[in-house]
Amino acid sequence: MNLGIFDRLIRLVFGLGLVFFDYVATPNWELIFFGLGSWGVFTSVFGWCPFYGLMGVDTCPTKFKVVENVDV
Repeated sequence: MNLGIFDRLIRLVFGLGLVFFDYVATPNWELIFFGLGSWGVFTSVFGWCPFYGLMGVDTCPTKFKVVENVDV
């Protein structure tokens, strides 16, 4: 995860707004609004943005560690 809660909330609100505009837009703009809106919603839901990963940006305050060789 590389998106913080504020970043995820902003992406979700704008993404849902663009998906809404997809329904009221003309056919020329329909795919653009749907594509950008879906991108915002999906990155918000999963909490990971590939562009942030490429640029090394991380707004998530929690760091997760992968634990290997756990003996029970």
